Amino acid sequence: MRFEWDPHKAEINLKRHRVSFDEAVEAFVDPNSVDDHDAEHAGYEARYNLIGLSSRRLLFIVYTEPEGDAIRIISARKAEKKHRRIYEHQS
Repeated sequence: MRFEWDPHKAEINLKRHRVSFDEAVEAFVDPNSVDDHDAEHAGYEARYNLIGLSSRRLLFIVYTEPEGDAIRIISARKAEKKHRRIYEHQS
């Protein structure tokens, strides 16, 4: 799996949500992660949400797959209670 992101957006995300995109990458290898298509927020490209564990905490991540072989992280933050319930129910 190859990951990419906009460095400026990663910096903003770190300041706003205190989650680095490097940490977010860890959640993609969580075997219990929950992945779903985000039709509500998709514009010109398909967007997806992932709820998964990093080495530190449960995260909620928004991403897209622009080239098929790459995952482009858009945002990452600590999972809210509703995300935790989804994760625990699906796992």
